[in-house]
Amino acid sequence: MANVEKVSVALTGEQVAALKAAVESGEYATTSEIVREAIRDWQLKRDLRQEDVRRLRQLWDEGIASGSAGEVDLPALRAEARARAKAKN
Repeated sequence: MANVEKVSVALTGEQVAALKAAVESGEYATTSEIVREAIRDWQLKRDLRQEDVRRLRQLWDEGIASGSAGEVDLPALRAEARARAKAKN
């Protein structure tokens, strides 16, 4: 591991116990290994969320660029939604 830096993290007693139990059971070699894996998972989820936001912004922009959808008849739209909901029940 190149350029390892130690940081201090505050955990609950329950979290520390879970980490120690995972090491004692042989799932992981060290608690640091568990934390590094958790950070890799967090980074992956963060990257995926950022990609989702990028894609939603792209779709939003495409929708705006496509022009107006025209007039919306809200009472008719509500009636249609109620009819669909009633049909499902």
